[in-house]
Amino acid sequence: MSWFYRHLARPLLFSQDSEAIHDRTIQGLALASRSPWLCAAIRGWLDVPELPVTRFGLRFPNPVGLAAGMDKQALAVPVWRAFGFGFSELGGVTRHAQPGNPQPRMFRAVAEEALINRMGFNNPGATALATRLQDWQQRGAWPAHPVGINLGKSKITPLEEAAEDYATSFELLWSWADFFVVNVSSPNTPNLRRLQDKSALDEILARLQEINARRATGGKGPKPILVKMAPDLTFEALDEIVSLVAPRQVAGLVATNTTIARPVTHDAVAQHIYRETGGLSGRPLRARSTEVVRHLYRATQGRVPIIGVGGIGSAADAWEKVLAGASLVQIYSAMVYAGPGVVSEVVSGLRDRLAGARWDDVVGRG
Repeated sequence: MSWFYRHLARPLLFSQDSEAIHDRTIQGLALASRSPWLCAAIRGWLDVPELPVTRFGLRFPNPVGLAAGMDKQALAVPVWRAFGFGFSELGGVTRHAQPGNPQPRMFRAVAEEALINRMGFNNPGATALATRLQDWQQRGAWPAHPVGINLGKSKITPLEEAAEDYATSFELLWSWADFFVVNVSSPNTPNLRRLQDKSALDEILARLQEINARRATGGKGPKPILVKMAPDLTFEALDEIVSLVAPRQVAGLVATNTTIARPVTHDAVAQHIYRETGGLSGRPLRARSTEVVRHLYRATQGRVPIIGVGGIGSAADAWEKVLAGASLVQIYSAMVYAGPGVVSEVVSGLRDRLAGARWDDVVGRG
C-alpha cells in the first residue's frame, strides 16, 4: 500500500498546491465517510490489527491516533477509524469562525519529509463543529474509537479574555467528544504561546474544570482535558506546566506541537522552504519531540499519560516514543508522505516489537 502511494499516487498529489490537495482529499474522504459500505471496505482492505490500550478512562483499539490539523471541520469523522486509527483528534477549533492566515500557508520540504504550515486556526467555529458532530452521531456513523477535540484561541480574542474563549468552545462541544486538548502552543496565532505561561494556563484550566464539574452530573463523568506543548520550550518551562497537572486534574500531556526551529539541510529546495514562517512538522521534529516526551515522563514519574507526536513515520519512530514514555502516539505528516497504509505498518510493527509483553511494561523503559 505505501509503495503504491509513494511511487504512483504521491507524485500526482505533490504536483498540486499543498493546501489545495489537502482540501480536495478531505472533501473526498467526507464523501466516503457518508457510505458505511465504503468505510467497511476501506477498513477490510487496510486490515489494521488490534492493540488495545486504556488511558484516562478510555479504551483505544490501538495506540496510533490521527493528530489535530488534518480534519479541522469534522468532515470525515467515520473514515479515520476505517483507516485503522485507534483515535482521532479533530480541530483545532476556536470559539469564533475564522479564515486563518493569508495563502499560501502550507509548504512541503519533500527531501526532508517535512511540512511547514501557518494556517492560523482556520475553522468554522465551535458552534458549527458541534452541529456537525451531532449530525454524525444522529446518523449512527460515530467511529468505534475515542474522538478528541483540539481547542484553540480565537485570533480576535484578547489574551486577557482567553480563558472565557476556551471555556465557551468547551461548553459548546462538551457533549460531542471523548477528550479535549488545550492548544496553547501553535506558533501561528499571534501571542498564543504566551498562554503557556503558568498563570495564564492555570486560569484556562480552572475555567474548563469548572464547566467539567458542572456538566459531569447525572452519571456522566468529567471529560479528560489534556495540554499540548511546544517543542521549543525549555525543560524549566515544561516543568512549570507539569506543576499544574495535579491541582488542575490534567488527564494527559501532548508532546509536541510544531516547531519554529529549522534544521540544517543541504537540500536547496528544503533550504528555500525553511525560510517560510510557520510551524515545522515531520521527520526533522522527531528527535526533539522524543526528547520532550522523555523529560515529561521523568518529570511526572510516569504517572501522567503522554501522547507522543512529531516525526513519526514508521513503527521504529513510534516505538522510540513509547520507550521514551508515550502511552499513545499520533501521526500527521506521515499520512502526507506515506499514505494511509502507514497506520497498519506502525500498529503491526508495534505489536511485533511488543513480542507478547504488556504495553504498560514497555512504556518509558527506553
